[in-house]
Amino acid sequence: MIQEGSMIQEGSMATDIAAPVQRTPLVEMRDISIAFGGIKAVDGVTVDLRPGEVVGLLGHNGAGKSTLIKILSGAYRPDSGEIYVNGEKADISMPRDAKKYGIETIYQTLALADNIDAAGNIFLGREVRTPFGTLDDATMEAETRKVMARLNPHFRRFKEPVKALSGGQRQSVAIARAIYFNARVLIMDEPTAALGPAETKQVADLVLQLKKEGIGIFLISHDIHDVFGLADRVSVMKNGKLVGSANVSDVTQDEVLGMIILGKCPPGATPGPGAG
Repeated sequence: MIQEGSMIQEGSMATDIAAPVQRTPLVEMRDISIAFGGIKAVDGVTVDLRPGEVVGLLGHNGAGKSTLIKILSGAYRPDSGEIYVNGEKADISMPRDAKKYGIETIYQTLALADNIDAAGNIFLGREVRTPFGTLDDATMEAETRKVMARLNPHFRRFKEPVKALSGGQRQSVAIARAIYFNARVLIMDEPTAALGPAETKQVADLVLQLKKEGIGIFLISHDIHDVFGLADRVSVMKNGKLVGSANVSDVTQDEVLGMIILGKCPPGATPGPGAG
């Protein structure tokens, strides 16, 4: 990776290294609570995320999952509870703090600038300049090609504005922007919403590649089928509380639906405070 506003030095691009075995969670949110107007949107929730793992956050609209993730991303400050990153207590009160800890959010809208190309989006606001102060387009494109080769080796549309790309390709650009600047935790908000089967497969392939690199992913989705296809674990919320968490191999989709709708925790799941 190169520093913002600086020249690139030869050999500065990090090579792919297999993620080491690590028992300490990348992120742990402990007993998180927040209320709006006296109503608790999140009530005593504890979740964690390990390296190379996908954790699906499930629940009806209003369950509290999006609010919980906004706390992790720095959009909200919790009323109580603690966040730990790599085992150390973290102070996250704004999005800039989350980025400092390597936490990036890929929103459903992707937040891309439609009229510029992939390199322009990846380096937007963090442009590389030559010694003369002009934009170093050649360097930014070269770095974009390197990071995209890791994520999506078949990506070739580097010169086109991102509005001309498919949904899966646009996801590639948004994820590349996050991991190029050293994200270790990705929050993906409905990544397959409004995508066709082929584009959904592209996103699934991206997630698998990120897992290989040791990046942890919180996956927010209403589609239980997608979650079971991508996640290692699920955590289910209802009415602001954690119903329970489970390995996807230990529960069925029907059992998880029961957690979402009824708040009923099956034998294969670890119950939370919200379990009925």
